[in-house]
Amino acid sequence: MKKKKKQAVILLGVLAILLAALFALRTVNRRTEEAETKKAAEQKIYVTDISDMTKIRYQSGTDGMTFEKTADQETWIYMEDPDFPLAQQYPEEMENTFEKLEVKRELKDGDELSSYGLDEPQYQVTLTDQDGTETTLYFGNAVDDGYYLTVDDTKTVYTVGNVIDVFQHSLEEMAQLDEYPNIGSGNLKKETITQNGGTTTYDSENEDDAEAIVAVAGGLGAVKLSSAADYSVADADLAKYSLDETARITVEAVYTESDKENVLRLYIGGDDGSGNRYVMINDSRIVYLISEEICDNILNAGEEQ
Repeated sequence: MKKKKKQAVILLGVLAILLAALFALRTVNRRTEEAETKKAAEQKIYVTDISDMTKIRYQSGTDGMTFEKTADQETWIYMEDPDFPLAQQYPEEMENTFEKLEVKRELKDGDELSSYGLDEPQYQVTLTDQDGTETTLYFGNAVDDGYYLTVDDTKTVYTVGNVIDVFQHSLEEMAQLDEYPNIGSGNLKKETITQNGGTTTYDSENEDDAEAIVAVAGGLGAVKLSSAADYSVADADLAKYSLDETARITVEAVYTESDKENVLRLYIGGDDGSGNRYVMINDSRIVYLISEEICDNILNAGEEQ
């Protein structure tokens, strides 16, 4: 019995030593990882540190775009057309990319700027902070899925990833289009069409209008707001789309959504000569292009208005 107890004590001692060794090994590994992480972080090179960016100017040759935050610092606007419905995720991505820009490496004892295409940069990005301080980035020739880069007039050459991608969107792609409701014969309550001084109403509660309700609901349900002719039309320009008050057709659709009654107003104007008509919704300033076929269904064309 004493022999067994002695063996148990020895085994417990060995186990304690092994556990202590394991703990010590884990501690060493953790400290090594922390040291390596710290060293890697210290070796990173950042060429910008702008936490309060208020303006972004992108230029490629003679083309360029400028985005600036409003006075409340909450919303980005497109400066060339402040009324343009700018989708905020695009300038926000630009801001996030350039507020603390990490480069891949710094070229020590590099050649002349012309060797890297930096004497005539392909792209130029100017960032402005809240104090009005500007930082300008110049992008030269492509290299390793990125570009050569200089900052301001330092003449130090870096390589950076393809961060220019955040600017590779057309203005049309950056538009925030209106949301359009789901409307069908199941939730359309009434449609009122006003044109040429007259009014026609189709009511879902009127049995005589059953066929017409199905037709106009089909048209309303087929609308897709995906193509636009003007993103911020001025009042003075409405007439060229036949969307001024004297020329346009007004469609008021009453529908239900989540047991709540809502109203959609469509303004239908002239045709574009390519099988579409100009349309606006509610109080939006965007002029959309909707096919004549869909517009005819909305208006129940062929029936007396």
